[in-house]
Amino acid sequence: MFTDDRLYAFIVAGTSRSRSHIRRICIHKRWLKISAGAICLVLCVALYGLYGAYRAIARQHLEQENNRLRAENEKQRRMLNSLKFRVDAIEDTSRRIATEITGETEGQNRSAARGAGGPLLLMDEDSINNVETRAAQLEQELRAYEQALRERARVPSIWPVAGELTDRFGGRRDPFGSGGSEFHAGQDIAALLGTPVFAAGDGTVSFAGYQNGYGQVVIVDHGNGLATRYGHLSKIEAAAGQQLKRGAALGRVGSTGRSTGPHLHYEVRINDQPVNPRTYLPDESEGADDYVSVCAQP
Repeated sequence: MFTDDRLYAFIVAGTSRSRSHIRRICIHKRWLKISAGAICLVLCVALYGLYGAYRAIARQHLEQENNRLRAENEKQRRMLNSLKFRVDAIEDTSRRIATEITGETEGQNRSAARGAGGPLLLMDEDSINNVETRAAQLEQELRAYEQALRERARVPSIWPVAGELTDRFGGRRDPFGSGGSEFHAGQDIAALLGTPVFAAGDGTVSFAGYQNGYGQVVIVDHGNGLATRYGHLSKIEAAAGQQLKRGAALGRVGSTGRSTGPHLHYEVRINDQPVNPRTYLPDESEGADDYVSVCAQP
């Protein structure tokens, strides 16, 4: 390369099959500077464009991440609200059922877990898991309470009819005047003909029809070998296989079968062996009140 004050000269030499070639290229210094400046400018513009594109991509990614975090926070907030309502509902239901089972007052049950309030703050995953675990524990307790309540509802613990207790469980003189004695497998409750008779506990009707001695009778299976019998009915108002709740009507007082007058013959049996119904019933002085309060429920 040869130089002078104004030009840059470049000599390019080459060969072909038959001869050599020499070419001289002259470039003015001004144009060389302009070309170099243009190249630098293009490179700067390209680099600036790449940097701007990188910033735009980074900003878009940051916005997407922020949106994801906001959505996750909102999801956690809804989850915590749902868990809070779930725990509160379970605790309220558990207290109510515990009150029914234990007979404690509402205030006594609430004293064990006093209320607390305040703003709901976002919690980490471990805290959420702890709340979920507590909710699962409460649900398990609730199921146990509900099972206990169902078992309690099956116990024949109300008077099946409003009337007067005229004959008790155990030995008695023959009411038909033979002069002998006999074993009375239940208790007799005298009432007006047609008085409603109600199931003493939750259960399933295992028999509804006529049996010798009992006349028109309904037998209710309460589970675990426990059953009740309602004899001498004038009318049967339940069918075999029917599910009955405590206090549900199943018939009317009558004098069918071996009977001296309108009354209900009421039996409680365990594994088909008669037991004293008084074991399950409230005091006679409370019988009418208990009958009215239970049977009046919707």
